[in-house]
Amino acid sequence: MALMSNRIKICRAERSLTQEDLAQKCGVTRQTIIAVEKDKYIPSLELAFKIAHVFKQPIEKIFTYKL
Repeated sequence: MALMSNRIKICRAERSLTQEDLAQKCGVTRQTIIAVEKDKYIPSLELAFKIAHVFKQPIEKIFTYKL
């Protein structure tokens, strides 16, 4: 079970952003965004904040940590 889940795909859809658009805004590759979206990769704190900044949301609205 993944320790972290996210709403990136939903947030992207609400803003009509592609994975490539988000990747460019965050300074990472599209493959990184794909992996994060699929819960295959837990992003660094810096990347998580960048993603939240792009969506103009608090980090907790994008990412959820499961205990």
